[in-house]
Amino acid sequence: MPPKPVPAWLNSSAWASKPRSPVRSSYSFKEISTIQRETTSAPPVGEIGGQEEKDPSSSSSSGGGSVRGAVTHQQTATLTTQARGNGLGTSSQQLSRRRIHLAELQRLSSQGIPDSGSIRPISWKILLGYLPKNQDDWATELAKKRAEYMIFRDEMIINPSEVTRRKEEMEALKAADMEAKEGLLLRQEITHDDHPLSLGTTSVWHQFFQDTELAEQINRDVKRTHPDMDFFCGDTAYACENQEALKRILFIFAKLNPGIRYVQGMNEVLAPLYYVFKTDRDDTDGAHAEEDSFFCFVELLSDFRDHFCQQLDNSAVGIRSTIAQLTALLRRHDEELWRHLEYTSKVNPQFYAFRWITLLLTQEFSFFDSIRLWDSLLSNPDGPLEILLRVCCAMLLCQRSRLLAGDFTTNLKLLQHYPAIDIQHLLWVADDLRG
Repeated sequence: MPPKPVPAWLNSSAWASKPRSPVRSSYSFKEISTIQRETTSAPPVGEIGGQEEKDPSSSSSSGGGSVRGAVTHQQTATLTTQARGNGLGTSSQQLSRRRIHLAELQRLSSQGIPDSGSIRPISWKILLGYLPKNQDDWATELAKKRAEYMIFRDEMIINPSEVTRRKEEMEALKAADMEAKEGLLLRQEITHDDHPLSLGTTSVWHQFFQDTELAEQINRDVKRTHPDMDFFCGDTAYACENQEALKRILFIFAKLNPGIRYVQGMNEVLAPLYYVFKTDRDDTDGAHAEEDSFFCFVELLSDFRDHFCQQLDNSAVGIRSTIAQLTALLRRHDEELWRHLEYTSKVNPQFYAFRWITLLLTQEFSFFDSIRLWDSLLSNPDGPLEILLRVCCAMLLCQRSRLLAGDFTTNLKLLQHYPAIDIQHLLWVADDLRG
């Protein structure tokens, strides 16, 4: 039996092309490809997995946090070129296998996934565990998951009048069956739980009114999602369609997770996933962006859901504990900066780090820079939280001189309105904090 043909996206030359995202000159796929052709030839597919990856941090300046934060953009470009030249640029050959090599996909994605074709949507789905590593299982898994989501929609997004109508139809069928068997016509009555004024907790109307409050909260937040983007906001049918999809995803998630329900800000975490999947160049997958986004959102929040649970704020897995880990990381790499923020300017890290961590930095950078950042977050072998803390620490180190010169007011304003920065440069500083 001949093997199935390899999907076209895996052999796409887009892995070596420049992405559409607004990444600076320090991140040039064209330059990398040129250098790569001059310095190395592509090894056979079977040998790629055995190559040793050069540690980018070994080429960067070492020392205290002040040195890490002062890495120049020229050094960043050099480090990027060296890493690509050592095999990262040829990882698409490894991905061409019918069974995806996850470690190679993670390594390649961490350098930034191009926007061309369906590469990013499929890569994110694999990295989040939504798609299996075996390509032969993709069609079956997608069909099963998408059908499961439609069941959730049918069962959870429903008007109580429809529930009552269905009950009446069932009762009528039962009555007709009893009449045929016994010749008696049973009287039908509206039960207490079916009455709109019922105060019982088991009443379908009581549940409906609770769901209405939840839906209104979600609706308010979704309308504020990236108001500068026509994709999410506006009066066009396309924008309204996307808003309705976000509302349904968040509503169903809240219904399936009563311990957390919906927390303000979840819409911002969902937005990048839905955008990437909805703008998939594959129209078939793009049409199922809602279903795919739901399950990937669930997978992503499995690492961060405790941050949204207020009852766990003071626990070992709560948001305060995570912020304490960030503070400890800063102290380990730059005690002078840590001491200035902690004791001199007295800026409580919760004033800025709470939003950074819970919203996965979606509000600190432009939307497309956030997507580039998520390429690295989702591809981190140690999980997204580990690299998220390093990126947050790098954000502090990159503003070291301004923070050391500032007082409480200026530092708080700086960290709550983080200035524009080269995302690739920021990621290299974060990579230098590894270990």
